[in-house]
Amino acid sequence: MITVPDWYNASVIVDQNLEAGRAQKVAIYCGDEEVTYGELARRINRFGHALKELGVEQEDRVLLVLNDTPSFPTAFFAAIRIGAVPIPVNTLLDADDYRYFVENSRARAVVADLEHHEKVRGAPEGHAGPVELILTNGRAEGALILEDLLQSGEDELAPANTHKDDMAFWLYSSGSTGKPKGTVHLQHDINYTCETYARHVLEITDSDKTFSASKLFHAYGLGNGISFPYWAGASTVLHPGKPAPQAVLETLQRHKPTLFFSVPTLYNAILNYQGAQEYDLSSIRLCASAAEALPPGVWRRWKETFGSTILDGIGSTEMLHIFLSNTLEAYKPGSSGKPVPGYEAKILNEEGYPVEPGEAGYLSVKGDSAAAFYWRNHEKTKATIRGEWMFAGDWYRMDEDGFYWYEGRSDDMIKVGGLWVSPVEIEGTLGDHPAVVEAAAVGIPVDGLTRVKAFVILHEGHEGSEELVEELQNWCKERLKRYQFPHVVDFVEDLPRTVTGKIQRYKLREPESGVGTRPKTV
Repeated sequence: MITVPDWYNASVIVDQNLEAGRAQKVAIYCGDEEVTYGELARRINRFGHALKELGVEQEDRVLLVLNDTPSFPTAFFAAIRIGAVPIPVNTLLDADDYRYFVENSRARAVVADLEHHEKVRGAPEGHAGPVELILTNGRAEGALILEDLLQSGEDELAPANTHKDDMAFWLYSSGSTGKPKGTVHLQHDINYTCETYARHVLEITDSDKTFSASKLFHAYGLGNGISFPYWAGASTVLHPGKPAPQAVLETLQRHKPTLFFSVPTLYNAILNYQGAQEYDLSSIRLCASAAEALPPGVWRRWKETFGSTILDGIGSTEMLHIFLSNTLEAYKPGSSGKPVPGYEAKILNEEGYPVEPGEAGYLSVKGDSAAAFYWRNHEKTKATIRGEWMFAGDWYRMDEDGFYWYEGRSDDMIKVGGLWVSPVEIEGTLGDHPAVVEAAAVGIPVDGLTRVKAFVILHEGHEGSEELVEELQNWCKERLKRYQFPHVVDFVEDLPRTVTGKIQRYKLREPESGVGTRPKTV
């Protein structure tokens, strides 16, 4: 039973390191900058005072458009400490999106990196109440500067008297259609993910150093780069730039983390990066993957190349972090593992009844890190949160050993000749072919029937041809059921993705999607 006091403020996750005597320990490595737990606490408290002086009050929202630098945890926990509600958002969006976030959340302040100033400066305009704009890591006329605000104020600030079930922070969850949804998380949610995944899967301790290629504004990155290391008294590495293979490899070699978090797309890109084997990644004791199913071939190649094991799992913005995962004691490459201690999962058919092992259905999950509701979206809340259970919307099956296998989003499943086909199985099998870097599969109409179409990225030195199409089709027929093969193949140079690396299959289903530039082969 995981419990927290009734009156609890999530910012005390930093305080507990001071109480444990870690004030002088480095909490954050970011380029050449090192920030101790004592200094981080001082910055949080001073910025908390500054927010209060600017008129930010309990439950006021504070929008964060921040790169992965020490300013992120400073602003995030300063807002929580005074009872306000930070909302980290994607830094790769455009001005209209930030304007929507401010309007939808009724944000009282926006904290942004100078890099994003042009996109966010108009977001506070036209609202009923004042919205403060605070910049960091640079200066611009007419904006408050976070670093200036840290030069004054008191070093001590008692946390607001918040209840464990008060709002702590929001994360906007985006889908394939409609506006992003404000996913409301409570004060106790971070602690729950630490006591479950961090404790039982990562087995993180104060001797660890984490590095997450996935950014802090994602639920996945927030846990990897802030929640887990601070909870354990470990250190974390932050990299503000784009997580490109060379930059990630250089960061890993320079800072020597023991825990590395990424997504399948980046693991695959690193493996395919010329000269990757020359980097020293021997400090890593464990890797984790989420966002999309990790192909078994990528798992094996990473293990052979760098010697470390990747533990694949599935989480969500709504559940805050990973709730199904492989562990070092129990793993099957290609699976999402088993429920993390503290969580329960079940697979339901279209009528809402549990299916037998081996049968596919809709995944539902239960655990106390679940979001309370979607802000201003009652109908979606009712459809997703069903009592204690969160309807994940993913299509899964469980094998006889209790391992869960991802089949795809429910709306990505393909019905061919009355039989369900998993795009993930086809993609993973194509990815094992020596000519293929990556593949994506979708269903398309052909003469009134549904057929499987695969978009394939080839390794250098391979060219798309009718012969290769036939070879790939036979490759799938030999390894899967006879009807699980691509009827149509396009050779492309890239695939549409979300910022977390997930393939946007709905875009591939669009007629004349314009994906790739190589000649089509059918």
